[in-house]
Amino acid sequence: MFLENTLKYGKQFGWIEVVCGSMFSGKTEELIRRLKRAEFAKLKVAIFKPIVDTRHKKSKIVSHNKNKIKC
Repeated sequence: MFLENTLKYGKQFGWIEVVCGSMFSGKTEELIRRLKRAEFAKLKVAIFKPIVDTRHKKSKIVSHNKNKIKC
């Protein structure tokens, strides 16, 4: 997480994080881990899923290890 440039005039603004890697490298696992940590820290998060992803329910992001998070 890079938060150096998120403070301006005493207010914290949002940020976007990108998790990238090759297939089966744990990107979704890392995404779910980060989102759960942010929710535990009581941060507001917005989770979006592409409409073209039809592998699982529309309301969940699911990893190959079957870890899930609502979106």
